[in-house]
Amino acid sequence: MRHYEVIFIVHPDQSEQVPAMIERYSATVTGQGGKVHRLEDWGRRQMSYPIQKMAKAHYVLMNIECGQTELSELEHAFRFNDAVLRHLVVSMKKAETEASPMIKIIQREESRKLMPESPVASQVPA
Repeated sequence: MRHYEVIFIVHPDQSEQVPAMIERYSATVTGQGGKVHRLEDWGRRQMSYPIQKMAKAHYVLMNIECGQTELSELEHAFRFNDAVLRHLVVSMKKAETEASPMIKIIQREESRKLMPESPVASQVPA
């Protein structure tokens, strides 16, 4: 079995369907002995260029280990799902299990939102 990194972009109007899609695609991989090493839901993010006149989309990253039949089945599912705008499958030399740089950025953004403003920044000079 080989290791792959899979990223797929979902239509922003279908964001509520993403957990079900992740479950279905994970089941496709694990159904015949494959493994999901890393699964990251990056959420709704700005795209670098518009696709179908949309500027934002929902991003999902999966690092998987599977055979060619499971990979073909997964790509077939991506192709025939209208909610999936784009997908990319890259072959990897080994399994990636640590957090991606993108998820670290997302976590940093979320921690900044949770932090209260500093008292110096909120004071208005007299």
